[in-house]
Amino acid sequence: MTCILVTGSSRGIGAAIREQLEARCVKVIGHSTRGDDEAEIAADFSDPPAPSLLWEEAMRQADGQIDVLVNNAGLFDASDLDRSDIEWLDAWEETLRINLTATAQLSRFAVRHWQETGRSGRIVHVASRAGHRGDSPAHWHYAAAKGGMLALHKTIARAYAGEGIYSFAITPGFTDTAMAGDYLESRGGPGLLADIPLGRVAEPEEIADIATWCALDAPPSMTGATIDANGASYVR
Repeated sequence: MTCILVTGSSRGIGAAIREQLEARCVKVIGHSTRGDDEAEIAADFSDPPAPSLLWEEAMRQADGQIDVLVNNAGLFDASDLDRSDIEWLDAWEETLRINLTATAQLSRFAVRHWQETGRSGRIVHVASRAGHRGDSPAHWHYAAAKGGMLALHKTIARAYAGEGIYSFAITPGFTDTAMAGDYLESRGGPGLLADIPLGRVAEPEEIADIATWCALDAPPSMTGATIDANGASYVR
């Protein structure tokens, strides 16, 4: 049976991904910061050893074989430029650690696992349109982390396609999650929708549709592809 590790699976996009993958009869190992659901492994990515501990426990639950990694967990907190230097730097480092460094660590573990076992594998990165177009002045750190995730994704795809290791990325715009709802409110609420030609934000299930397809169905020739899902608010 295919086994998939999904980070940040307790709510929003991650929960929708988990539900759709389980409907496809694959084994899903979930993760959240606190592990409130007994079916999820607790790992706080602000703690440097956490990704390693998560991977080890996931491998144990998977009987030593993980086929797909979905890097979905993320932090989205504002950090205004007029904060103190140390406050601004602390916010920067926490966001980069959770959104990018943990992703890199888990991706490294996955690639090495597949190389050592001689198996094919897939990584799906849930990034953001912010990685292409930037974000608000209070979200330098978030945009930088998501831009880094996209560069990481492309590097993995180019380096390991010949070994049967594939990488896919999704760049949502605003999505109807608690995280995005707070952001919309902070940026003026419904008025911000004027920036989205579709006229609405995405539903988590729409992003999960794409992630599930990348995890299970996308052809290998698509490795390295980045799929935009932002209602045409950013068109490359």
